[in-house]
Amino acid sequence: MARTPASSQRSTQTSRRAAVIGGNRLPFGKAGGAYASATNLDMLTAALTGLVARYNLQGERIGDVSGGAVLKHSRDFNLTREAVLGSGLEPHTTAFDVQRACGTSVETVTAIANKIALGQIETGIAAGTDSTSDAPIVVSDRLRRTLIKLSRAKTLGQRAKLVGSLRPGDLAPVAPSVNEPRTGMSMGEHQAITTRRWGITREAQDEIALASHQNLARAYDDGLFDDLITPYRGLTRDQGLRADTSAEKLAKLSPVFGKATPGATMTAGNSTPLSDGAAAVLLGTDEWAAERGLPVLAHVVDAETAAVDFVHGAEGLLMGGAYAVPRLLARQNLTLDDFTFIEIHEAFASTVLTTAAAWADEEFMRSKVGLPALGEIDRTRLNVAGSSLAAGHPFAATGARIVATLATLLRRAKDAEPEKPARGLISVCAAGGQAVAMILEAPASKGGDQ
Repeated sequence: MARTPASSQRSTQTSRRAAVIGGNRLPFGKAGGAYASATNLDMLTAALTGLVARYNLQGERIGDVSGGAVLKHSRDFNLTREAVLGSGLEPHTTAFDVQRACGTSVETVTAIANKIALGQIETGIAAGTDSTSDAPIVVSDRLRRTLIKLSRAKTLGQRAKLVGSLRPGDLAPVAPSVNEPRTGMSMGEHQAITTRRWGITREAQDEIALASHQNLARAYDDGLFDDLITPYRGLTRDQGLRADTSAEKLAKLSPVFGKATPGATMTAGNSTPLSDGAAAVLLGTDEWAAERGLPVLAHVVDAETAAVDFVHGAEGLLMGGAYAVPRLLARQNLTLDDFTFIEIHEAFASTVLTTAAAWADEEFMRSKVGLPALGEIDRTRLNVAGSSLAAGHPFAATGARIVATLATLLRRAKDAEPEKPARGLISVCAAGGQAVAMILEAPASKGGDQ
């Protein structure tokens, strides 16, 4: 018989903050690597199953589960619900899919947190997964239309005529692409333009990349991920992590984006690799966590989205964070100095640098965003446990990775210095000129309110 949490029978509440209780992810794999034969459903199910096991949720009905993938087969139209059915959660647990490109699982965290804040649910799971190894390959439009007509043909003659209408070129598969539909350009080529516009040097980009690998390696060694990662298909650490890389090794790599213009600076070393993986975050009320003796790592304070006009060249494709974060901080009356940790998704090293440069640029902020400049980032607070350049970037899983990691860092910081606030800021750029931003804050004590 299904177990129903007693807390789910309470009357609804309003204006409460959702708690980040924990997370679980797979070590991220390289495209064509350890997860080459794993599907999005396989990986999302594994991430959820690991979360269920870690927090003793077997047979429990969770308020709702939100997940998604960017590269998605048509068979996965109900991906998250299917993953829930294979996860060990009680089968009456509902689920729904979301897609906001690379910001997908920050968006799923927002959706679940808002439901909790409104009193609609007591707990929920936010997740994301993506496989570039098992990306959907489709047929040409002409072949697809012909196959549909064939399925409706009633005579042998009709079928023979349709088959005879096909040409050899119609049989060629159409490879998946994440190029922007309105420009036909890849993210890398878009970012190469933005990088030149802001005058970001190769050395500065390689410095960000080196720090990402060093910080991620240190975080593993410090045990930060002991309660955040479940080994999968032979991987115990992210496959792209290069703990032994160096500035000299990174400097030897040739540019891969923006090569049509002299002075190209973006290489495979300072750009994220194509990756496979999945991640999940457990959220709930403080009371739900306390009933189970689970810690409250952090609360979801607020979130913001933004979009830019990259189509007409008014702004760089991945510069949405330059708008979303200032709006979010203005609404919360906070500055960059109020944050213990800042997480800027490393789609490319130069994305981090151009976003930070925009926040510090008085003219840009005044004329484009309509708000005061945020000032310079304290680099000692930036991506302190590494980020996508080292960990990898399974598109829809990255947000959940960042939220769970940041919440754990904030809990540690608060426990180490209880008298100080522990806040974290997230900025994730996304395809289509979009971005999502979020603020987390650790409560005063485990399970308590600040």
